[in-house]
Amino acid sequence: MNLQHKNTSIFYTDEGHGEAIVLLHGFLENSTIWDPFINDLSKKHRILCIDLLGHGQTECMGYIHTMEMMAEAVHAVLTHLNIKACTVIGHSMGGYVALALTEKYPNNVNGLLLVNSTSQKDSKERKQNRDRAIAAVKHDHRTFIRIAIANLFNPENKTQFSKAIEQITHEALKTPLQGIVAALEGMKIRPDRTKILKHFNCKKVIFISEKDPVLDYKSLIKEAKTAKLEIVEFPDGHMSFIENEAFFFLNLMHFIEK
Repeated sequence: MNLQHKNTSIFYTDEGHGEAIVLLHGFLENSTIWDPFINDLSKKHRILCIDLLGHGQTECMGYIHTMEMMAEAVHAVLTHLNIKACTVIGHSMGGYVALALTEKYPNNVNGLLLVNSTSQKDSKERKQNRDRAIAAVKHDHRTFIRIAIANLFNPENKTQFSKAIEQITHEALKTPLQGIVAALEGMKIRPDRTKILKHFNCKKVIFISEKDPVLDYKSLIKEAKTAKLEIVEFPDGHMSFIENEAFFFLNLMHFIEK
């Protein structure tokens, strides 16, 4: 389904009945990453999957998509569907958006799960890496996408999950150049939201992967303990919902039903 928000078409799916659960994908992904889990999740819950700005079937809104802009688009869907409160689950960039949503609309969020994500802002080095990524995207975005997706996995898993990498890459290649750059620019300037996470008093959990090539394991453990988050650890890379699918789903259901 599509919703017009500030002259921009926002794509979302809405399945099942019960407590509203919002699933937000990461950078270069789209709502299809949640497909393996929708049938089971929607048996007892209302599951909303939203394509973030410039990703999937959602249009671009500008040349910088801030996490706040993305959160406003998510909130527009919630308002349209008359959903007053929901549990939000965000993978990577989707976690950044979930935190922005929690800060801007605290009364609408009653549960928060960060999947391979962080409340910390980009370090100076990370910002420089994003600038290099933007340059690479503008030079050859298709090659950038292929390399970027493969590098999200634990190197030891690349052969085992070659078909999954191919599928994720296929979907990522649909992401327009403008959407990729706008998201990189938006992530680069996002503020630190560690205090938002710490003072969030509803259920909150973080999924952390030991061999995540994107986020530092030890830093995330420290962040989680400071924010008094429940921690679930996975043994592999940034794509825990693929690399550790069964264990991921088990803990996803435990979080939702607690």
